[in-house]
Amino acid sequence: MKLFTTVELVRDLKAVTMAADRQPVAITHHRKPRYVLMTFEDFQNIRKADPRRVYGPGETPAELAEIILPELDKLIEEGKKGR
Repeated sequence: MKLFTTVELVRDLKAVTMAADRQPVAITHHRKPRYVLMTFEDFQNIRKADPRRVYGPGETPAELAEIILPELDKLIEEGKKGR
């Protein structure tokens, strides 16, 4: 991944965006990579690539809980038998 400083981004936006057209580029701030610039198409592809979602306590949709809870109960029982 090519790196650009924030100063380079401000001074030569065209060069940085042209590089981002080829592949995502990192924008550094105080010598540390802080941001990524990429095409919107690349961003959409990343968003589509992994449909997993994490739910907090009480956030799990009911239809998903109906699938997961019986399986968890089975695993708990198997664990108790294995002791």
